Order: sequence, then structure tokens, then C-alpha cells
Amino acid sequence: MKRTILSLLVALLIVASYAVPASFGSASAVHAQFSDPQQDIPAYHPEAPEKGQVLPPILSGNQLTGQFFREKWQVEVYKEAAQIPGVLYQLPCYCRCDRALGHTSLHSCFEGTHGAICATCAAEGAYAYKMTKLGRTPQQIREGIERKEYESIDLDALGRS
Repeated sequence: MKRTILSLLVALLIVASYAVPASFGSASAVHAQFSDPQQDIPAYHPEAPEKGQVLPPILSGNQLTGQFFREKWQVEVYKEAAQIPGVLYQLPCYCRCDRALGHTSLHSCFEGTHGAICATCAAEGAYAYKMTKLGRTPQQIREGIERKEYESIDLDALGRS
């Protein structure tokens, strides 16, 4: 009898612990319904990768074929991304793949096929490449992405170049 009551008490405590938010009682707790959408920036790394840190590879070569790479722009954006991995590492992705897929930056989108099937990721990647070639810093590019300047990228035109 004591064992049954103890087991029920433990089970109740476990269930109750899932019902209480991790930030409960915290002065800095932020609740989504009260958050400022302008400050709701997706995941990114604020600094360049540490010296010697090896980032996961961006798809390349024969990996850029098949059903996810039917359009020329899909291949081109991956080729560009492969040239600026450290920059992509420092940029957010506004398709919200950080929430849905656990991505940690725009770089994550190009480690798999997500960057080929998501126009937001592809446009942000092409924008980052273009701005890097114009001499912009990752912080300046991030600010441009936050202002949605990547929306000016014409992916079809990228495939024709």
C-alpha cells in the first residue's frame, strides 16, 4: 500500500513538473504572447567560428543533383554558400527553421537539402554571398537580413547567370 501511494506521488510530481514552465518565477521570463516581434530574431552565432573549428560541410558536387536540385538556382545558391560558410554561420534564417528543424544558423540550411526547397533560405544565402562580395561584414549582412533586404533577390535570375 505504501509503495503504491509513493509511486502515485512520484508520478504526480513528474506530471506536475512538465506543467510548470522552466522560466516560472524568473524575473526575465518572456512569454510569446508578450514578446516584441521586432526583437524575435531566429538562431545564429554572433561571432565567427573559433579558429580550428570545423563546420559541417555544405552540400556540394554530386550531392547537388536529384529531385531537390532541378532548378539551376538551387545548385548555384549552394555553390555560393560553399564559398562563405563562416558568414552563413553568423546569420539567422527567417523561415524559422531554428524552431521547426533545430537549425542553429543559416549555415545549417545548406548542410542538407533544406536550402534548396526553401525560397527564404535560398534568397538569404544568395543575399549573403552578394553582400560578402561587396565587402559587407557578417553583422552588416545580418542587419540587412533583419530588414528583409534578401527579398530583393531574384532566384530565377541567379539560375540564368
